[in-house]
Amino acid sequence: MTQPHIVGVRHHSPACARLVAERIRTLRPAFVLIEGPADFNERLDELYLPHRLPVAIYSYLSGDDRHHGSWSPFAEHSPEWQALVVAREVGAAVRFIDLPAWHGAFSHMENRYADVADHAHEERAEAYERALTEKLSVQGRDALWDHLFEDGCDADELAQRLRTYFDHLRGDDAGSQGNQAREQMMARWIAWAMAQPAEPDRAQALVVCGGYHAPALARLWPGMPADLPATPEPSHESTEPDEEDAGTHDAQAPLRFGSYLVPYTFKRLDAFAGYASGMPSPAYYQWVWELGPEGAAHRALQHVMQRLREKKLPASTADLMAVHLRAQGLARLRGHEKPLRSDWLDALAGALVKDALDAPLPWTYRGAMRPGTDPVLVQAMDVLAGDTVGRLAPGTPQPPLVAAVQAELAAHGIVLRGQLKLDLLGEADRAKSRVLHRLSILRLPGVRRTQGPKLAMSGERTELWSLGEPLEQQAALIEAGAWGASLHDAARARLEDDLRQAQGQIAPLADGLNQAAWAGLSALSDALLRELQGAIANEARFEALGPALSVLHTLLRHGQTLGMADAPVLRVVIGAGFDRALWLLEPPASVAPADMQPHLEGHLALRQIVTDVLAHAQDHAHGAHGAHGAHGAHDVHAPSLLDVEPARALAVWQRKAADASAAPVSRGAALGATLSLAGRLPYAQAHEDGAGKAMLLLHSLPAPVLGDALTGLLALARETLASEPAFIAGMDRTVQALDNADFVRAMPSLRAAFAWLPPQERGLLADQVLALHDAAHLSRRTLTAHRAGEAAPAQLAEARRVEDAVLARLAAWGVTLDETEKAPRP
Repeated sequence: MTQPHIVGVRHHSPACARLVAERIRTLRPAFVLIEGPADFNERLDELYLPHRLPVAIYSYLSGDDRHHGSWSPFAEHSPEWQALVVAREVGAAVRFIDLPAWHGAFSHMENRYADVADHAHEERAEAYERALTEKLSVQGRDALWDHLFEDGCDADELAQRLRTYFDHLRGDDAGSQGNQAREQMMARWIAWAMAQPAEPDRAQALVVCGGYHAPALARLWPGMPADLPATPEPSHESTEPDEEDAGTHDAQAPLRFGSYLVPYTFKRLDAFAGYASGMPSPAYYQWVWELGPEGAAHRALQHVMQRLREKKLPASTADLMAVHLRAQGLARLRGHEKPLRSDWLDALAGALVKDALDAPLPWTYRGAMRPGTDPVLVQAMDVLAGDTVGRLAPGTPQPPLVAAVQAELAAHGIVLRGQLKLDLLGEADRAKSRVLHRLSILRLPGVRRTQGPKLAMSGERTELWSLGEPLEQQAALIEAGAWGASLHDAARARLEDDLRQAQGQIAPLADGLNQAAWAGLSALSDALLRELQGAIANEARFEALGPALSVLHTLLRHGQTLGMADAPVLRVVIGAGFDRALWLLEPPASVAPADMQPHLEGHLALRQIVTDVLAHAQDHAHGAHGAHGAHGAHDVHAPSLLDVEPARALAVWQRKAADASAAPVSRGAALGATLSLAGRLPYAQAHEDGAGKAMLLLHSLPAPVLGDALTGLLALARETLASEPAFIAGMDRTVQALDNADFVRAMPSLRAAFAWLPPQERGLLADQVLALHDAAHLSRRTLTAHRAGEAAPAQLAEARRVEDAVLARLAAWGVTLDETEKAPRP
């Protein structure tokens, strides 16, 4: 049987690219089969448009419960690109033969061209490469590759080396389920191509695939059917087959999927920037492709030295000569006919780095560069990565979102250039703000808010945006097309995915819904609403839930301006959050100093929700009575209420205030909440003496936590208590009754408590205290002003305590002082 020519390659290797081009020109195959997304076969002509490389095929699958995107990038020195170009040159039929990148086999991969995608099966491959590096005295995987394959050997020898290497790398390992599915698909395409009528003087099929797959494809293809493989269609049940909950999603949720060409960059292609496969230093290997090893080395050194001099780093002519000498010596020592990339980099490090290294040489490992890497090496690696940015040819098909965004920007008169200042109280500027926030949700480069309120309803009116059109913006916008065809739908889908990624943490959920308010995205999917309810039900800390609940309730209260009026997502989340917050508040628990502020914010949020529900019920009752008389019929036009019970909150607060084992700040806040609602709640106990209750609570507490309870009282009921003469007189008596030691212990928390009063109310309180001591003739600033050079009250109190201790010790020895010699009490 005639065999296909299977060329296993390392992606983006210039040596492999030369081998592929040579084999296609020599064999002139009827079919050139390339590892790539088979769903793109009907649009292969798009790849032959006059693009500037690198470019990539971006494939995506997106729905209401998932999103996955994967890239298949091409540079000029990529074997797959050379296969595309040279195949057309010799008249071969070209087909991509891999599964679409939205298939479940790619569910955990961002790049199709991964060296070894099977994380559970990498141990064998790593052991083989480690043994090779030790045997050949080579440091690092990339140096090993250069040593074996990028040394300029002839095509036949290179092909033999590659087969031997990949056969040992893969061995008999079956691979993961995802790779097995991919290899089954590729083997079927090979079987189909081999079954087609043969052409004279042509090989039947040449296959270009990752070397990891090559041994498996050689074994698999003879047993495959010869019919044309069908490209699978995505479904909810089959997209992620390894997940236990596959098939449990809402069958009616729409799926968006497809593939588009996007401009790519060498920075994204670089293995050191986190790319999962292929060669590092794409600019260097592009120079190898264009100029050969010697020309690449000269170009690289020229650019590295220029960069170092620009950055004021050591780069003298003597240094350059030392680099040349070291590289030549290392090449001879390592058996290289000409210095390779690792030789030049090691020479740079040896000649230019004068201090001890705090991190490994960055070319000896894969992944992002480690902290502490010498600046010279950082700059050298950046130069070798390159800054080339691809560009799509005019007329390249693009997803609908691209045109939709351009239309939105034009309709609102937004130009992505310079600074844009918006007045959020103006309808036109508010509409512009919504568009820009939607672009921000889509992570569009060049759209950045530099100034503006954090919360959507903070009262601030000015927003400042920095706008531009960086080179990576086009690619980002095309990739964002996976989320939807319109800006509204795409931003909504992306935001929902962000909220799902919060994984039950309430603070990111609240921030996300605040973003929704800014962007005018009020409707979210039912599935997400259920997830949000579940996240709230699982929140374990009242201090985490309270501030988030405050943000969400604010959005609901002021939703008319934001387009979030009565938004179902807010009603559902606030209702669930209200119940959960009361449940978390009920048990006695300590409150750490760092948690005091969020704890009080939680009480305030609950109090505000109760206040609004009671006010709405009262207003609606009056309106209904006026409109329908004695019948009291329901007003169908009234806004819907939150599904909460104020009586439950009151009961929890009353129990909390009476619980001696609860934190003092929580007891004070609970009592303050009930006092602040007096006159609104239809319960007799709400009208009892508030000042008396507050003083009973304060008198029951030790001095060090007296101020904590007062903090809770003033945070929740300052309007009720701060102007109440009985409360002010009671507090004055309480403070006067403290001995010096207790006064010192109580001072810090008392000062923190009165910080809750605004300056105007603090001044009114000072007036009343002066009146109590017959000092109304003095200015309030006598008590409120801080005088430069004077000791703080706490310091004065501590000094008085020390003095009293000294006097007591003197008295014990029979020594007394005249009263006029004693310091006055602060």
